[in-house]
Amino acid sequence: MAWSTQQLATIANTTVNTVRHYHRIGLLPQPERSGNGYKRYGIPHLVRLLRIRRLRELGIALTQIAAMDHDDAASLDELRSLDAELSTTIERLTRVRAELALLLAHEVPAQTPPGFAEMAQEFSPRQQSLLAVYATVFDEPTLEAFRRALSDPDPTDEEFDRLPADATDADVADLARRMAPAARRQRRDHPELVDAAERSPHGEAAAGLILAHAVVELYNPAQLRVLQRLDQIRQDDAPADRP
Repeated sequence: MAWSTQQLATIANTTVNTVRHYHRIGLLPQPERSGNGYKRYGIPHLVRLLRIRRLRELGIALTQIAAMDHDDAASLDELRSLDAELSTTIERLTRVRAELALLLAHEVPAQTPPGFAEMAQEFSPRQQSLLAVYATVFDEPTLEAFRRALSDPDPTDEEFDRLPADATDADVADLARRMAPAARRQRRDHPELVDAAERSPHGEAAAGLILAHAVVELYNPAQLRVLQRLDQIRQDDAPADRP
């Protein structure tokens, strides 16, 4: 029995154009022709076409299929390589789905980094924006230390976030004084956060500029004054911290 190009394509569940394309690139051998010039395809052509379709379904490129045809060992190696690639892809997609589930469950912004979804639910928009900046500036150990620090919040954190831009000097000084013990504990319990910019993937100088821009643009004038007072307190503490 012999089939025409259309009949072969129909049996293999493909198209005439696909069959012709495989002829052009040398993947499918040309069949014999009948006396009237029509192509006459047989079982070997059908099996060959089904093999090509199956390998394409498995994700093998046409150029790779050509190389596999002449070496059974190469064919198996290609399948093993594809299997390893798919395994990596599945692991990545599984991780992404888990992260998406947390983002959706806690209704937090998409830029929330892994590990922060649950706590970010309670963050203000300003805090969420800062967190996104920190996630790109800090290296992984520093970001993990930051996550641990955030898991033990101080009551003054919320006061600082709500501090109005027109807060008086007395209010600023009082808040800075009450925030200082928490700042000291953070330096003691999470030393990775001290001079964190030094270990940034962006480099210390670039990281410092990014953080400075974020602070200036996201905090209001009164909050910036609180931070300045806290930095002064830190500097005053420094001699006592030295051995």
